[in-house]
Amino acid sequence: MHTFWALSKISIAPSLRRIDTVKSFGRSSQFRSSNHPSNVQLSNRSSSFLGSSYVLPLFFVIKLFLLSSDRFSCHQIVRRSGFLHLPRFLHLRSVLLLLGFIFILFLLFDFRLVRATASQSQIDSVHNFIVKVATLAPNVPAMHELHFAVPMAGALLCTLNTRHDSAMLSILLRHSEAKIIFVDYQLLDIANGALKLLAKTERKPPILVLIVESDGSLPTDHRITSETYEYESLLENGHNGFEIRRPNSEWDPISVNYTSGTTSRPKGVVYSHRGAYLNTLATILLHGIGSMPVYLWTVPMFHCNGWCLIWGLAAQGGTNICLRKVTPKDIFDNIALHNVTHMGGAPTVLNMIVNSPISDRKPLPHKVEAMTGGSPPPPQILSKMEELGFGVSHLYGLTETYGPGTSCIWKPEWDSLPLDKRYKLKARQGVQHPGLEEVDVKDPVTMASVPADGKTMGEIMFRGNTVMSGYLKDLKATEEAFSGGWFRSGDLAVKHPDNYIEVKDRSKDIIISGGENISTVEVETVLFGHSAVLEAAVVARPDDHWGQTPCAFVKLKEGYDVDSQEIIKFCRDHLPHYMTPRTVIFEDLPKTSTGKIQKFILREKAKALGSLS
Repeated sequence: MHTFWALSKISIAPSLRRIDTVKSFGRSSQFRSSNHPSNVQLSNRSSSFLGSSYVLPLFFVIKLFLLSSDRFSCHQIVRRSGFLHLPRFLHLRSVLLLLGFIFILFLLFDFRLVRATASQSQIDSVHNFIVKVATLAPNVPAMHELHFAVPMAGALLCTLNTRHDSAMLSILLRHSEAKIIFVDYQLLDIANGALKLLAKTERKPPILVLIVESDGSLPTDHRITSETYEYESLLENGHNGFEIRRPNSEWDPISVNYTSGTTSRPKGVVYSHRGAYLNTLATILLHGIGSMPVYLWTVPMFHCNGWCLIWGLAAQGGTNICLRKVTPKDIFDNIALHNVTHMGGAPTVLNMIVNSPISDRKPLPHKVEAMTGGSPPPPQILSKMEELGFGVSHLYGLTETYGPGTSCIWKPEWDSLPLDKRYKLKARQGVQHPGLEEVDVKDPVTMASVPADGKTMGEIMFRGNTVMSGYLKDLKATEEAFSGGWFRSGDLAVKHPDNYIEVKDRSKDIIISGGENISTVEVETVLFGHSAVLEAAVVARPDDHWGQTPCAFVKLKEGYDVDSQEIIKFCRDHLPHYMTPRTVIFEDLPKTSTGKIQKFILREKAKALGSLS
């Protein structure tokens, strides 16, 4: 704990002069200089590696601290190293990646990384620009490798959402100024559509590198053109003597992650080496990941760089089980086949598991630890997961906090509580992880902390090293997000007497009916208690008399047939009447690729219904 205190509080030379100004982003104008990601364009650089423009040396930095016995102090930087080197020295006999029947040993993995890095550097020198690298791929080995190779090449990694259409993809490619895009063959048509749209503008389209199937085959309807590289062929042209391009500062950016777009057009969130390193270690601690774990990738690697666990699993000598598509059958099959120890996913993934057909399930070889986050998990889902043999830990965070920011750390005294009470407690968002300076629930106007009474609602706010550097090329949005010296999450919550926080709603989702605030999360939790409900989301419907009324969108489990009146009656039996939905619509719910329900789409549908009164 003390080491983490030192890591999160002290900035070592050459950043020592910035201790007071950058220990949490946005605290002073000194750090928000002309080099700040919100102010600058990611312009091409000359052959000089370090320049006055936005610097892109993106290799993980590890600073070793010398702590005296009586106080925290740092005497010198002992060395620079990183998770990228660990495969070379540690766990050489461990299997790193599995996809189908592809086995890549650590030693080979290190060899491939050097070649991949060198190959990208060769493209860089040929075309005379520094590489800004985008990816459009599911959870495949190449996607994993690129999380190491791109920073080693001194480039900025930009992992793009695989559910984007060509129009959105072209916007993000233009905004990120990516010079290369690695595209999985299954997404080639979408990528080509985006490149055609870019070609109609003044922006030169990025070079396309095609990722083929794990066995090296390419479907007959896909052809590699003279303007396209192929990933494995590119590796063959790499050389082993490439010198890694290290970052100039731990505050240099390592990646850009675009927000999921649940409320508006995605924004580019800039991660630093320092923040990614600290969040990686914090996430490993929260998930209880020891040495030699076997991790099943059900979290998209493009989402918050896989919650920073891609790098963390390398540090622990982990085996990565890569899934192109996440289905309950594939989850159970791979757990049984590979003795999976850990996995993660949004509550929608957990919901999919607990509602899977019996024929898709297999007995677990042991307890599998599952992290969940992204939206508040219904207590009913947590209960059913543990009945199946999973151990579930609940995390909370945003893209802007590198993924996990808090954890509902279990207390031993909770073990004696009734089951329903236990799972309600586990559904809380909990307390900050060791890499953050502080998380609080504050009045968004006065910035005063709300009382820890479990009733007074405020906005969750963060500050510390694992909060984003800012939004790429969007100074206005960055300043708004950090108004008051804290990052404003937009999530409304209460703080309980034990200082555990509990999310009640997004500020944009809260329903105000007849002057009463209605938490959509509370209504959704009740809906999940109905035996026929598979998925549920509640939004506001305009009302001429009440202002707004709750409108529930529900997807039923297969084989169930209930009407809206039964759902409304069920809610009325378990909620105050003013919180009960007055409208129930049965349909599939729109989601992002990370499993979050796109409520802005549902709000528009409810708005189009007009007033009930």
